[in-house]
Amino acid sequence: MRRASWVCICCLLAACAAPEGTPNPSPREVTDPFSDVTVAVGLKHAHFSGMTGERYIVEVMGPGAGMADLDGDGDLDLLVRQGRLLQDGTTLEDALALPADGWQPGETVLRSDWVAGNPGLRLVNRQIGLSLSDYGFGVATGDFDRDGYEDLYLTALGPNRLLRGLGDLTFDEVTAAAGVGDSRVGTAATFFDYDRDGWLDLYVGNYVNFSLATHKDCFGTNTAVDYCGPSSYEPEPDRLFRNRGDGTFEDVSAAAGPGLVHGAGLGVVARDFDRDGWLDLYIANDGEDNLLWRNLGDGRFDETALQAGTAVNGRGQKEGSMGIAAADLDGDLDIDLFVTHIAEETNTLYLNDGAGSFLDSTDASGLAVASRGRTGFGVGPIDIDNDGLLDLALVNGAVRAVPGQPDPLPLRQHDQLFLNLGNARFEEISDRAPSLSEPFEVGRALVLGDLNSDGAVDLLVTNNSAQARLLLNDGARGAHWLGVRFHDFDGGLNGHGGRAVLAAGTRRLLRYASPDGSYLSASDPRAHFGLGEQASVDRLDVTWPNGLRSRYLTPPSDRYLTVSPPRGVEK
Repeated sequence: MRRASWVCICCLLAACAAPEGTPNPSPREVTDPFSDVTVAVGLKHAHFSGMTGERYIVEVMGPGAGMADLDGDGDLDLLVRQGRLLQDGTTLEDALALPADGWQPGETVLRSDWVAGNPGLRLVNRQIGLSLSDYGFGVATGDFDRDGYEDLYLTALGPNRLLRGLGDLTFDEVTAAAGVGDSRVGTAATFFDYDRDGWLDLYVGNYVNFSLATHKDCFGTNTAVDYCGPSSYEPEPDRLFRNRGDGTFEDVSAAAGPGLVHGAGLGVVARDFDRDGWLDLYIANDGEDNLLWRNLGDGRFDETALQAGTAVNGRGQKEGSMGIAAADLDGDLDIDLFVTHIAEETNTLYLNDGAGSFLDSTDASGLAVASRGRTGFGVGPIDIDNDGLLDLALVNGAVRAVPGQPDPLPLRQHDQLFLNLGNARFEEISDRAPSLSEPFEVGRALVLGDLNSDGAVDLLVTNNSAQARLLLNDGARGAHWLGVRFHDFDGGLNGHGGRAVLAAGTRRLLRYASPDGSYLSASDPRAHFGLGEQASVDRLDVTWPNGLRSRYLTPPSDRYLTVSPPRGVEK
């Protein structure tokens, strides 16, 4: 066995005198922290669900989206998924001949120009070789071949696709060659290094056994035809692919465990929940028990959600789980879970005791009542004012017809924002964030990322059968921050799952470098710390997914710091 050790990297800049302690801030007065810049920056994406009046269950699921540096210039580009007509024998070419106001067929890919000094986005679909006719759902990002360029795994109503990034916003499809194809209803996916060999593996979530041929008629309370729930179809098993390091993957779903359990999966996150040094998996299943796959460190996983308290809510009820926020929401240096659910339920906050056991703290947190009557999808932990406390943004949209709303899409709801008051208490401030909450839409994906690299986390919201929206965060101006970018020493980008703990005075903050979570989304892979009024940082402790650790003393604030694993250090 090789031994893990600490590497001290001192004096990145001259040390600044840190104050002895900075107390947690008191609840803040918040005006609208966001500006809707959708039109100003040139984001044009109108989702097309392919509705034909048949009420196919998949019509209400998409679209997903992602943020990643797809051209290697240092800022985040955007990818938003698209649907198509859901009719047997109808091709994309057929669909193009049919009227669909505002519908732009295929995926929408936009290059960010902020680094070049030109705030905005440019549509580049035709340049990148990405002209898919899939019925698209989710996005996962990661550098699976360690060449320094972001790759994409796109889930769909079959087939899923693996696109190898070439660094110039062009891609090669390598799905078959890599051995990661799947033709089921693919939903959430994530790249993560579960065996700590330095190569990103791939987890793919699947929903239910649906096709146009197996479609069933379901009915609402007024006896009108309505969308079915997941219980109308058989759930599907998820898949786990191990990266061999040569551009190919091995399907270890059954051997490792995740392929042995069937569930209507919609969300997935990879985190070290029990702090044993190995990345675990949490799966949000729609209407079924959620799953917590504990990584045993020998290539196998043990499903422990029931014992850990995260399979169902605190009342023992299964819920319609969709989106996941996995972060340290109560500031005690472990990973908690917040899961979104349907309108008849509440969203659920699970607080971690530090050893991987959880307590349903929804009622005590103030998050229960505010979620009733809303169906939550995308959700993200976002420090809206960079004070060090992770707030929560949610996007909502129904899945069954809302009485009183007209067709063709009677599913519209308002989005929400919750302020973290500390001690796992939250206050809804949606009325003070009208840019997010006023639009009346069918919210689905929520992607978080510092699009203009100014230290404030921005939001991309996708809507079913409507325009995607981009919200820049103006609420953190004047507050200090630190961003952490994980790179291999050989230039690869496989730091997904890297753990960073920042010490500033008496405060300790935990963040992960992980783009997964939310709903069908890939967010900014950089770790982000809000520092408030404190400009100096004492140290930053980084743990890589393979167990290597580094310590950075007095790192600079108000910028992005690139960290790499130590060379020549034995595990």
